[in-house]
Amino acid sequence: MSVATVALGAGAALAACSSDSGSASGPSSTSVPAPTEKNAVKADGPAEGSSTELTKPVTGIDMFDSYARTIAQTAYVWGWPLVNARNRHDQSIQAPQPGLVNGVVPAAPQGHLAMLSNYVDPSETFVTCPNQDVVYGLAFFDLDEQPVIAQVPDFGDRFWVYALYDQRTDQFGQLGKPYGTKPGFYLLAGPNWKGDVPKGVEQTFRSPTRIANAIPRVFMDATPEDHAAIQDPLSKVMIYPLSDFDGKQKTTDWSKLPTLPGAASDGGETKWVVPEKFFDEFTSVLDQVPPLPGEEGLYGQFRSMLDAADNNPTLKQVLTDTAVATENDVIKQFFAWKHNGLPAGNGWNRSVNNAQYGLDYFNRTGTAKSNMYDNRPTETQYFYTDNDATGAPLDGNRGYSVSFPAGQEPPVNGFWSLTLYNDKHLFNPNDLKRYSLGTKNKDLKRNPDGSLTLYAGGPNPGPDRESNWLPAPSGAFSLYIRAYWGKDPILDGSWQPPAIQPA
Repeated sequence: MSVATVALGAGAALAACSSDSGSASGPSSTSVPAPTEKNAVKADGPAEGSSTELTKPVTGIDMFDSYARTIAQTAYVWGWPLVNARNRHDQSIQAPQPGLVNGVVPAAPQGHLAMLSNYVDPSETFVTCPNQDVVYGLAFFDLDEQPVIAQVPDFGDRFWVYALYDQRTDQFGQLGKPYGTKPGFYLLAGPNWKGDVPKGVEQTFRSPTRIANAIPRVFMDATPEDHAAIQDPLSKVMIYPLSDFDGKQKTTDWSKLPTLPGAASDGGETKWVVPEKFFDEFTSVLDQVPPLPGEEGLYGQFRSMLDAADNNPTLKQVLTDTAVATENDVIKQFFAWKHNGLPAGNGWNRSVNNAQYGLDYFNRTGTAKSNMYDNRPTETQYFYTDNDATGAPLDGNRGYSVSFPAGQEPPVNGFWSLTLYNDKHLFNPNDLKRYSLGTKNKDLKRNPDGSLTLYAGGPNPGPDRESNWLPAPSGAFSLYIRAYWGKDPILDGSWQPPAIQPA
């Protein structure tokens, strides 16, 4: 099945949608405003000022296989990021206390944060495309059941942001240096939480979904001195249940987190969406995540399909088979960077609508597959490619150069980096223990004219260039530029990444 087929399926389903944001509890008729005088249809119909009703899909029908398969394809692509986020939540909150799964990935009970004290270990497989420019934290919530307090310390001039994600992987709230956030206490609550905001809370941010998560990111230079300097503010990065709030600053020595047992990795990202289980999990996702305006008809189609399958074992198998086929035919294609975002020039693509997808299902699903949990475009712009300037795939048996003319490195208020990933979008173990280069590196060598050339590939470019080299595995790899808190040329797309030249 092609991506075009899915898009057509989604379009057909959306054609029946109403434009109000009603309940996700099941199909029903809802009233919508009558056309205004400006766009009213001149035909017999309701009098001006009255309302019309749009019929929505019904349950209890005898749905035939080929129709169910069409809706199931759309449901799988649409719901893949939401099921992905739900399963990460469900697994992470099993942690008995804040700790590091297999000594690597932060995890904590629901409503609590676990924070690293250094760059993430290169063996990390919890999420694709991690970076080694920031110190990460991770917390998962049910914000209707248990609102939380996010404690913000004084970071001084250091770049930082607490990215807050709803279950759609859209960000909500604004906490970070780009927003001028001041130190203090901030309340994160769910859409249906009703309670009193205690004195001492600076601001309340509501997630549009009850299941949510936070990923603090705090920039750190790649020097022993900055690693030592960052420990004090890191110890004051805290997220905990509202019931524990007493108005006093709390601290934790994150360098002493215990190791928590976890499943062994197969070398790729943890498989968060299992096609054979998808439609067993999908119903609860529809119950948890209310439709966006315009999605009511889409939800109705999905519920009609699920109801029909509940009463027909043969049809249920059709849904499972469709999930398996769609995983292979569509979802896997999103791992190629050419299927993410839009062309950015010189063979690179750039992210679009990251962490604010709304109805952009293509980019939401593409990002969830290739590099889950992006920042907003104003916080971070991402550029990525699998190919060199000639269009040939990047090959670790060769060497490549990436040259930034003087004054034309990524224009940012925060920081930038170039990261190399293997064919699984994860770090490539190497003797230099080096996975990215950029603002954090204080030993980069510049050319006599002030330009900066970075090198990537398997062959060592030589001792004079080794400080600027990212080692690659022997097979396929990709390159990835992050521009944190970009200036106008980053935001408006006028800055282009340099061409990747083969040696």
